[in-house]
Amino acid sequence: MLTELRIRNFKAWKDTGPVRLAPLTVIFGTNGAGKSSLGHLLLALRQTVLLTDRRRALYLGDPDSLVDLGSFTDCLHGHDLRVRLEVTLGWRLPEPVALHDPLAPERGWRGDAMRLESVIGADEHGQPRTQSFRYELLQGGEPTLRTWHGQDEQGRPVLGAAPLDLVPNQGPARPIGPPEKFYRFADASLANYRNAGILTEFPLRLEELLVGLSHVGPLREPPKRTYSWAGDDVPDVGQRGERAIAALLSARQAGRRFSRGPGEGLRDFDVFIAEWLRDLGLIESFEVVPIAPGRREYEVRVRTGKSSPEVRLGDVGFGVSQVLPALVQAFHARPGTTVWMEQPEAHLHPRVQAALADAFLCAVRGSENGSPRNIQLVVESHSEAFLMRLQRRIAEGEVAAREVAVYFVRPTASGADLEALRLDAYGEIENWPEDFFGDDMLEIMARTQAALRRRTATRGEPRG
Repeated sequence: MLTELRIRNFKAWKDTGPVRLAPLTVIFGTNGAGKSSLGHLLLALRQTVLLTDRRRALYLGDPDSLVDLGSFTDCLHGHDLRVRLEVTLGWRLPEPVALHDPLAPERGWRGDAMRLESVIGADEHGQPRTQSFRYELLQGGEPTLRTWHGQDEQGRPVLGAAPLDLVPNQGPARPIGPPEKFYRFADASLANYRNAGILTEFPLRLEELLVGLSHVGPLREPPKRTYSWAGDDVPDVGQRGERAIAALLSARQAGRRFSRGPGEGLRDFDVFIAEWLRDLGLIESFEVVPIAPGRREYEVRVRTGKSSPEVRLGDVGFGVSQVLPALVQAFHARPGTTVWMEQPEAHLHPRVQAALADAFLCAVRGSENGSPRNIQLVVESHSEAFLMRLQRRIAEGEVAAREVAVYFVRPTASGADLEALRLDAYGEIENWPEDFFGDDMLEIMARTQAALRRRTATRGEPRG
């Protein structure tokens, strides 16, 4: 689970500053302020991890990839190739780790979290090139083991660690090569040392983190009459929600069962999702059934009210099909992983938007097959109702303020600015940004003045 993010010189962001990421993190902001680019960079890191070519520091994508960021010049703040893209990621490990020096097994370092700081600049062709990266193993927030790979002040490749002493192999040393991708040690460089093998634990843990990252975009596919599923395991719903029904069926086949909290019974995945759709006030019942025995095509049957006839998903309101992928992915995500969502509340009534906040709180705090899920949701939103429900649950003591992080993004002359909203133990925001959801008082005053003018004109009285 991500706990920390900092980005410098990426698109609208000159510097985000340190960003604390909670189990449920919500990012608000005006259109075009730069909210989405935060998630887009994480997707670029993920697709770089999945790329087989280790020489590419950062895979910016193409029309068929997770995200297409264009050229490296397009990515840099101010389109200035002289600046460096810097990324810091901090994450909590699923289980604490213990690393030991193979030459002195009594020397070891434990940690429950890791941090990566990576610096990427432009080469002579304007392409991304990793200049350096640095890892830390953390225990209780304090570093216990550090390692780095990159270039010194003279541009020579270096590799080091502390307090681990890297012991060179006997015989001629091979030249230390440049880093691979934005986070990997060059194998040939590690081969120079007798005890450098333990350092491979860092990139392996980062890959585990980023491969587990999923994304639900702001535009989901419209509902279909039928859906296909071949019986295989489905990792996620897809960025456009195109695999939502297949993911639901996959989870049901795998026997994944969920509970809303302590004392609550376990329910099959499809039943669990159907209950949440009903609690959101969108439908009365929801069922996925094959169109015929032995077929791989399925249809979604929905009943909007207790006395309503059963119809296909495509015959009910558009909002159901748009929120379904977000709801499915929130619970389908594997334990310990992160889901980045854009505008999951689109096409929903404000009352439903508020209830969606409860569903997401359940997703990050609930259990699967009797064990805590410990997943993380990062949500980009414009919904005042969503935020107010979170505040209410904090005030009621249902969730601690530290389990939620809320940010507001605004454009400035020098780039995007990210402000953390301070939530107290009673759900109150101590530092409301100006024009957070527009100026409500200005709207009220303008409406009142317009009504007075119309009444005066209608009565034929002189205007005051």
